[in-house]
Amino acid sequence: MNFPRILKKRKGYIERIKPFMRKSVAKVLTGQRRVGKSFLLYQLIEEILGEEPNANIIYINLEDFEFSSLQTAQDLHSYIISQSQKKDKNYIFIDEIQDIPGFEKVIRSLLLNEDNDIYITGSNANMLSGELATYLSGRYIEFKIYSLSYLEFLEFHGLTDNEKSYELYSRYGGLPYLLNLPLEDETVNEYLKSVYSTIVFRDVVSRYKLRNTLFLEKLIQFLSENIGNLFSAKNISDYLKSQHATVSVNQIQNYTEYLSNAFLIHRVERYDLIGKRVFEIGERRDTPLFNTPVLNGVACSSNSIDHLLRCRLHGSNKNLCSVQSRS
Repeated sequence: MNFPRILKKRKGYIERIKPFMRKSVAKVLTGQRRVGKSFLLYQLIEEILGEEPNANIIYINLEDFEFSSLQTAQDLHSYIISQSQKKDKNYIFIDEIQDIPGFEKVIRSLLLNEDNDIYITGSNANMLSGELATYLSGRYIEFKIYSLSYLEFLEFHGLTDNEKSYELYSRYGGLPYLLNLPLEDETVNEYLKSVYSTIVFRDVVSRYKLRNTLFLEKLIQFLSENIGNLFSAKNISDYLKSQHATVSVNQIQNYTEYLSNAFLIHRVERYDLIGKRVFEIGERRDTPLFNTPVLNGVACSSNSIDHLLRCRLHGSNKNLCSVQSRS
């Protein structure tokens, strides 16, 4: 297959995935759109072909028109079987699988053959809940993919570690495709707005069939202006009532959950919850969209160092929690 012209390797992720390569567990790469999940598949394919030049690679990009005929689980399964080789290892790569209804049944069926080595990506955190977890219990490993860390940003852009480089990173973030663009406000902001719109309208509005898009936009703006702060869905609901706008607590919770599933925001659990307080509405939620303060032209809070640190810890596969001090 044809690899991208510029292929910068994200060695940290590759090393985490390597122990599970050629094992009969599905490797599931999840993360926000445009953080480089497809590029990681390309790198894994390159690793395999470097060791096995004649390896049978089955690559399916479900966003590519070439594979538009694959609309159902049966279509997907039939195509993969038609491309598979008997008694040989089949390396199966499926990009953006979440839009195929019942795909988890296909993956479970393919895993019955130990000669199938499976890698899939998805842009929705919810794809690993419910039926997928039931069907593939103990048969998959999830790797959460994030945008570039600061060190990766320096490596990708050929920069040295100095104040100017840090300013560029904190201003524009770590989406890998920025490598192909001049790091200038007008150009980068247009690209980020395009990615933002795709995520909001494709992975949130369309997926969950939302009608109140005006409130969704206002909620995103509120979250972007309160990065890292505690917020209460009830307090937001009460404030809206004072403004003669009725939005229920449940609706606010649902909308924030949808944004989290699309990796537009990340939830940070509260450490100080005990007893019945675990049921209170008020988890800390973080909004590391693109690791940048640019959110559809809305200026976020100036708490960027704290924000970037949390983004880095998320990317290092660390579990974060919020600790509220008591006076």
